[in-house]
Amino acid sequence: MQIVHVAQRRTSTTPNASMTTLASPSLGGAESSLWLVDMPAGIRGPEHSFAGEIVWAITGGSGSVRVGGVDHPLEAGDTVVIPAGEMRQFTAGADGFTGVVTVREGEVMRGDGSSAGVPPWVA
Repeated sequence: MQIVHVAQRRTSTTPNASMTTLASPSLGGAESSLWLVDMPAGIRGPEHSFAGEIVWAITGGSGSVRVGGVDHPLEAGDTVVIPAGEMRQFTAGADGFTGVVTVREGEVMRGDGSSAGVPPWVA
């Protein structure tokens, strides 16, 4: 058993959002990564996929996710399960959104098919 204390959490900030790692292979020795996302209003994240299935639970605010060229509206309480390798793109609504995300295989593939590696909040 491992306990990750709040002081051990790490936050990574990109131009699109802030991600706070709760557990990962390098933080608590978890096999799956778990993190919080805070995306400001109106921001559109990059199109990308993960090597493993990724699960998002929207905990506050609203937005949308584009999968297969279709935008799907999201609100607090919604959960999105995205299969491994499926390209997706999140956009925050007028008030932004927050969420909890988990993935087991963390390599990211960009929209052009190139590898972006494993993000620091997933590693």
